[in-house]
Amino acid sequence: MKDVFVIGIGMTRFARHLDRSIKSLAKEALDKTLADASIGKEKIEAIYFSNSNWGYQSDQHCIRGQVALRPEGMMGIPIYNLENACAGGATAFHSAWLGVASGLYECVLALGAEKMYEEDKVKMFRAFWTAIDIENMEAHMKALQDVSRNIKLNMPVDDEGEGAGRNRSAFMDVYSAFTRYHMNRYGTTQHHLAVIASKNHYHGSMNPNAQFQKEMRVEEILAARPVSWPLTVPMCAPVGDGGAAAVLCSAEFLKKLNFPRPVRIRASVLGSGTDRAIEEDARDIACRVSLKAYEMAGVGPEDIDVAEVHDATAYGELHQSEALGFCPIGDGGPFAESGATKLGGKIPINISGGLESRGHPIGASGLGQIHELVTQLRHEAGPRQVEGCKLALAENGGGNLSFEEAAMGIHILERVRSS
Repeated sequence: MKDVFVIGIGMTRFARHLDRSIKSLAKEALDKTLADASIGKEKIEAIYFSNSNWGYQSDQHCIRGQVALRPEGMMGIPIYNLENACAGGATAFHSAWLGVASGLYECVLALGAEKMYEEDKVKMFRAFWTAIDIENMEAHMKALQDVSRNIKLNMPVDDEGEGAGRNRSAFMDVYSAFTRYHMNRYGTTQHHLAVIASKNHYHGSMNPNAQFQKEMRVEEILAARPVSWPLTVPMCAPVGDGGAAAVLCSAEFLKKLNFPRPVRIRASVLGSGTDRAIEEDARDIACRVSLKAYEMAGVGPEDIDVAEVHDATAYGELHQSEALGFCPIGDGGPFAESGATKLGGKIPINISGGLESRGHPIGASGLGQIHELVTQLRHEAGPRQVEGCKLALAENGGGNLSFEEAAMGIHILERVRSS
């Protein structure tokens, strides 16, 4: 495989964009990315377009990338339409990497654009059902509820999932079930989750592209409106819209540009979930996929300087910090409480604010992670800069089958010194 580099990044602010279209969000991300790469549209040989919700929302199925980018003159070249739930952005990035690494293309674009926010809240929340096995939904949710019933915790009475799809995403119930299991097995507390959420809102306050840019104290987060115990609103990713993109190229193409700020892709791995038992931690999808990524990059978790992980809830970050090898399994809560994952800590995680603060427009989220990490590795992140970072990891998961994500992409990126 050939070396592949990121030479351009761009994104919209992630927010509620009721007055904007997918085409508008895609255009902004495209224009910013090409400007950052200092190349014209004619240099792009192929496009990998990520979107999950346009068909459900507006009946735009099948040719989403062609429709979104045609007004920008992006025609005639291959356009690959990719849908992989919340891991769509990572899937587009991985596919773009593969197109260049294989030698098929010299310069390609990965772009994700998504509109998730709806004034019709029931329609909006039911969109998330589509990332679970619809035919097996009842059995799937029952299995998750059984996880909660079989644990010994002092839990408040809740609606046992009745509100999923009506006043909240069903994934909040998926995450709360996993959180309760972790609390029961390892002693994780709601306070640990609030520490993680508070840290991410602090990081997000320094990110102009974040949906939420306000700091929140641990006490505020614990006192906020419950979503599905033990999760409160600030512990959960908001519903929002946005676009993000990256230009990837070969070493040969890079030499022609004499580009001063490239970032090398050391590893790109995509995997899918299995039917493991919930207690089989070592078989977790993130454990399996990250081991492949570390091996491909020739590094270990101890070598990573900064990471962006898929924190649709604060528990998501806690779990991934363990599964990616940043701390032992079961220690994610105390690890975060020690300050290790905060800016200035041992392994800063979600410096962008993560999904909880930066926002989570499904098909664009994985590329939003790439935007943050490339910015960090270029040492251009301003007040949220991780000092001296050289290696970065992005983990983007999507969907749910059995007791883990249905899809996951992990990428390891490296700072390249200017010649």
